[in-house]
Amino acid sequence: MPARRFSNEPAFVLHRYDWSESSVILEVFTRHHGRIALVAKGAKKPSSNFRPVLLPLQPLHLTWTQGEGAGDIHTLKGAEWVGGHTMPTGDALLSGTYLNELLLRLLARDDAHAVLFDTYTAVVRVLASEHGEALEPVLRSFELLLLREIGLLPALDTQTLTLGALEPQARYTLVAEAGLRAAAAPQDRASLAGAQWQALHAALQEGAAFTDLLRAVAPAAAELKPQLRALLQYHCGSPLLRTRQFMMDMQSL
Repeated sequence: MPARRFSNEPAFVLHRYDWSESSVILEVFTRHHGRIALVAKGAKKPSSNFRPVLLPLQPLHLTWTQGEGAGDIHTLKGAEWVGGHTMPTGDALLSGTYLNELLLRLLARDDAHAVLFDTYTAVVRVLASEHGEALEPVLRSFELLLLREIGLLPALDTQTLTLGALEPQARYTLVAEAGLRAAAAPQDRASLAGAQWQALHAALQEGAAFTDLLRAVAPAAAELKPQLRALLQYHCGSPLLRTRQFMMDMQSL
């Protein structure tokens, strides 16, 4: 069967692996084809045009052929840097690496998520802009949207097990094994009021703007962090996310 060609596809590099002395295999997130694997032949050579372009957290247009090579690894034919922002640094770079690891662990191959891709693009711009105060709300918003897009986020306007309505002033917590349930003091120190969960639910509806989600998340970002962290790790399985382990190791020094 002749090779099928895909041209100028918006994409980001999530990770890269050495494949031979001169080539690498890339895990990339594309807008119309989801997560795919590409072999970049000769990319490690000093003279390669791929070498300065295939960087994480940078917007790219990629061209590849499907049908060459083995299995579901396709052959990269062209890569162009779209431009628009610089590489994130410091905490923003670590945050971007964390998001890439989430996508690698949770997205199935060849499963397109255009809305998630567009949101990821916007988040990377924020990471590169050094708006430190926006970092936590942006990360929590992306985590929520990722879980929703892959069908792992329970409804946030009802209690999961009982389907009972949320009381606006009562406290509820998101538990990996049981979804949204009434908070039990004192062990459920991370919880949100029913009205806050309902605001998040409304902001996550299809067609809502990402800025609406950011506004709903901002006042609750600190309480959301441990709840979403536990839910994401539950679905990622073992081992612990490498970026999270790195942060824990740094804090223990």
